[in-house]
Amino acid sequence: MSTSAQHSFSSVLSVNPYKDAYFSSVSSFISESKTPEFSKEQFVISYLNTKEFITAQIEISKNIPEEDLYDAINSKAYDELALDQAVEYQIQYIENFHNLDEENRHFHLFIVDPLDLTTTFERVVEKVKYIDVIIPAPLLIKSLYAKEIIDSSNTHCFIYFQENDASLTIYSNKEFIYTKSIKYSFLDMHERFCELYGERIPYDDFMEFLTEANLKDTESEYKEYFIRLYKELIANINDILTYAKRAFEIDKFEHVYIGTQVKTETKLHEMLEVELNIYASEFDFDYGFETSDEVYLDQMHSLMQLYTLVPPMDRYECNFTTYRRPPKFIRRESGKLIILTAAAFALAFAYPITYWILTYAQELQEDLLKEDYKEVHNIKITREATIKNRLADKEKALTLLEQEKKEYNDKKNTLIKIHEVKVDYPMKAKLISEFANDINKFKVKVSSIGYSEDEKVGKVLTLNLVSLKDREITKLVEYLTKTYETKYDFDLEEIKINDKSDLYTSELKVKLL
Repeated sequence: MSTSAQHSFSSVLSVNPYKDAYFSSVSSFISESKTPEFSKEQFVISYLNTKEFITAQIEISKNIPEEDLYDAINSKAYDELALDQAVEYQIQYIENFHNLDEENRHFHLFIVDPLDLTTTFERVVEKVKYIDVIIPAPLLIKSLYAKEIIDSSNTHCFIYFQENDASLTIYSNKEFIYTKSIKYSFLDMHERFCELYGERIPYDDFMEFLTEANLKDTESEYKEYFIRLYKELIANINDILTYAKRAFEIDKFEHVYIGTQVKTETKLHEMLEVELNIYASEFDFDYGFETSDEVYLDQMHSLMQLYTLVPPMDRYECNFTTYRRPPKFIRRESGKLIILTAAAFALAFAYPITYWILTYAQELQEDLLKEDYKEVHNIKITREATIKNRLADKEKALTLLEQEKKEYNDKKNTLIKIHEVKVDYPMKAKLISEFANDINKFKVKVSSIGYSEDEKVGKVLTLNLVSLKDREITKLVEYLTKTYETKYDFDLEEIKINDKSDLYTSELKVKLL
């Protein structure tokens, strides 16, 4: 296995320093590590809760050279944030590129007291010796966008509850905007619940109800007070979101992701969605990792594991670790001296050894090439024979295809003729039947019938009418025109009288529209 940070590591160990919890991953499988130990082949990553650091935004003139940037940021942070000059704070920063300012560059600062780092990671270092990355928890979320687990560029809010901290983080256009620690960690919730309930209950009982009870179904006496607690929590979240909208000119929050360090039956995101009318879902994503069924992997471990898979240019590099590995052997002064001495001895024997090695290598290469030639020549002969057979098969197949095409066209033409007969003849019969009753009503006879089709004129039925009175023919044509004006076009040029028989004749042409 390799990580984006170091290519030589075979596994990644993610650490929750607040619960002394460790998860190790090899390839895509993650398992809990009950007894973690130091290993040179192991990449170690941990995080800082939101309440463990100070966050702020400052601007620095674009005229400041890059080599002086850290000093300028450090100085301005102490001045503007009134930091204690006696404490040498660790200050890391990320640049905000979305603020269009022609004169200044804008930065998000993350400031940590070194004493807090020592206290937080004391137990961890005793076990694993080195920590390669310690990153503020809100910046881990960037990995979700880098790996396209979240592909939207709108404004999102991420809320996460842990035993000793609860945080709200805002990203917009896939970049970090704002984060804040809120006083609703599990420990804080327990204290507030006891106040609402009016009686102190054990923390374990509180957590048991929080994780196992569903407020929709339970009839417990705790239900009413948990609902009040959650409503206070959601109201506090609403106040923060309202502030963020004004402060960062946010039109709306497209999505709120809310989750907890432990599994819960009550769906907080459903309550928040109803109360705030913002689309919400669980802070739970498909990271592509595999775990055993009985182990619950909380989101912080998943995000840390995911962070190591993201290239450095696509993630936030904001590392607070003071527990770095020593330089590699070749970078140490003692290592350089030993390597230089060994190189001097090697040069003394280099020429004779090199000459002998090159001679032997050339002979060996010649033998290998001869063997390769035999193998390739046999393959060539076999493939030429195969190609010849395939070409013969192709010719046979093409001949057969031409025969099939000819048979297909013959059958196709036969079917077209059959179709024309089946369609055209019933068409004529239908037309005659349709007009027969109408013609009889007006005492008009038909001496002959004709039918023709033309690309310009279309389908035309010709009726040679005979009647004792010319008026009967006129009435018939008038009736047909009114009755079938949307279906047919009737054309009657003249009515003639036969002097010998005293009968009136006329040619009525019916054109199908």
